[in-house]
Amino acid sequence: MIARIPVEIAQAMLAGVLLPLCLAPVKAVPVSPAVVVPVIATWLVLQRFAPRWAVLAAFAVAAVGAGIDIAVTHRRLDVAGMVPHVEWTVPHWSWQALIGVAIPLYIVTMAAQNIPGTAVMQTFDYRVPWRAAMTVTGIGTVLGSVAGGHAINLAAISAALSAAPSAHPDPRRRWIAAFTAGCSYLVLALASGALVTLVAAAPKGVLETVAGLALIATLAGALTAALTPATHRTAAALTFLVAASGVSLLGIGAAFWALAAGLLVRWFLPPATP
Repeated sequence: MIARIPVEIAQAMLAGVLLPLCLAPVKAVPVSPAVVVPVIATWLVLQRFAPRWAVLAAFAVAAVGAGIDIAVTHRRLDVAGMVPHVEWTVPHWSWQALIGVAIPLYIVTMAAQNIPGTAVMQTFDYRVPWRAAMTVTGIGTVLGSVAGGHAINLAAISAALSAAPSAHPDPRRRWIAAFTAGCSYLVLALASGALVTLVAAAPKGVLETVAGLALIATLAGALTAALTPATHRTAAALTFLVAASGVSLLGIGAAFWALAAGLLVRWFLPPATP
């Protein structure tokens, strides 16, 4: 079923999910101009001369700007909370947690991450073995739950970043991006306390600005792939709008409903004449 999702519908869904994130730099300019404007300027200049390093340089400028702002405004940092520590928590089984947390989380994970993530991978000509992927992520979720982890899944936005041409021109070399991201997650996990403290103290919108800039190329590619075919452009446009709306029904996020709406309209409307 996942393999039958048309490319333009999957890409329109991805574009809609990315749009609010890519709007963050625009919204952050009037809020924290002294920090955000240099970040955007750095990204833009390096997009011209060294595109591969544009996001990394923007992140560095954002970190420096946030540090200066924290120092100038004399914001207090919880140094004790920045040091990682291990705290044992005994897990408890309850029917209330199963019904109120586990089942809704399973539905949300499938509808908002696994299905969109697989669809995104398909648009970049990667075929995800559905049964094997669900088995591995399911076992990983069970093992990780003991340590407080939840819902190991096929992340849609991470898939878009790692599988897109911006990760590497050669599709056979893009696995390096996914591997690097995984290693980075492990490092960031150890520094999560410090990162949360610094992000909370940083000027509003700085981190979102870097994330939005990093996703602009992926958004542009998704919009191009979604709207270039004229035969089902209306269905793709509707998919994009539903995903971008962020609407949530029955506890299920917009990505799932965008796919459902797009497929329904694509089936109902006859193909347009180019």
